Amino acid sequence: MSATPTTCQLVVCSLGAEEYALPIEQVREIVRASEPRPVVSGVPSLRGVISLRGRLLPVHDLAARLGVASAGGEQAKIVVAELGDDELAGLVVDDVVEVVTVALAQIEEVPDAHPDGRAARIAKLGERLVAVLDAGQLLTEARPPDAEDPERARAAA
Repeated sequence: MSATPTTCQLVVCSLGAEEYALPIEQVREIVRASEPRPVVSGVPSLRGVISLRGRLLPVHDLAARLGVASAGGEQAKIVVAELGDDELAGLVVDDVVEVVTVALAQIEEVPDAHPDGRAARIAKLGERLVAVLDAGQLLTEARPPDAEDPERARAAA
C-alpha cells in the first residue's frame, strides 16, 4: 500500500510579468528557443514545427494561447510538454524560472474558473500566485474542432 503524495513539483515559467507552472510530470525537457519552421494552420498560437532528435514537434506560443503579453528576448525557452498518448508539443515561454516542490494544500481550484487548462488552479508560493496549467487540456482546446475528430473533418469536406 503506497502513501498518498502530499507534495508535487512544478516547473515555473515566466511570460511577461506573469508566472505560470506545469506539473513536472508533463515536462519532458526544456530547450533553448529556436525559430520554428512555419506551417499553415488554423490554430493561432501555433508558431510552426521544430525537429527534436528527428521527431517533428508542433511549437505553440504560450503567451498567444493565454492572451497575455510576452517579453520575448534571448532568454526564451521551449518547454517540451507531454500531452498524453506519447504526444509532445513545444510551448514557447519567456524563461523557466524554477522548479519548486509544493504541498498539495498550496494548490487550490479557482472558484468559477472554466476547466480548460488555463488557470483552473493556483499555487500559492509565498506571496506569489502562480497559475497551474494542464498542457494536455490547454493544447487540446487550441486545436480546431475538426482536428480532434478525423471522421467529422471528412464529413464536413
